[in-house]
Amino acid sequence: MIASIDGEILEIVGDSLVVGVGGVGLRVFCPAPLRDRVLKGEKIFLHTYLVVREDALSLYGFDSLEARDYFVMLLGVNGIGPRIALAILSVLSTDVIRRSVIYEQPEVFSRVPGVGNKTAQKIVLFLQGKMGGEKEIEPAFTDVEGEVIGALTSLGYSIVEAQAALQSIPRDAPQDVESRLRLALQYFST
Repeated sequence: MIASIDGEILEIVGDSLVVGVGGVGLRVFCPAPLRDRVLKGEKIFLHTYLVVREDALSLYGFDSLEARDYFVMLLGVNGIGPRIALAILSVLSTDVIRRSVIYEQPEVFSRVPGVGNKTAQKIVLFLQGKMGGEKEIEPAFTDVEGEVIGALTSLGYSIVEAQAALQSIPRDAPQDVESRLRLALQYFST
């Protein structure tokens, strides 16, 4: 198994990076936040996971061991393949995933494109007890925040954009859905 690679980014192609290692260009599929912050020509170190299929060898890369471990855990869920696991890590941080599992919030996973309600429930059930951490951490989203994110995604914003808008809301803002939604929408007008 290829556990890590260290090289130069030769290309950024769709959902992957081509990393030059010892004269060979390796195509490595990466979460969107990682791809979005790197540039062609940069040196990069990735923790990797090799998926062997009958018709292909696919390499998946992550900037932390924790992200790679979450990817592997997600692959253990019945019905989750590498593409969906990567989509989950592209939309949700490892912290949000952990909180969503600990607080049994499958609706957070169902907001990821390609993840339905049943699959989201399977993820929560499968990962319970495997993540570490207890209920001393706060839930991924409160009910109000969940409703605001749901409203924003139904308006066509991605979950990443909705989360960014939610984070821009001042802490002392009113806690009702309407006020918080209005403030979140103001984020997009600036």
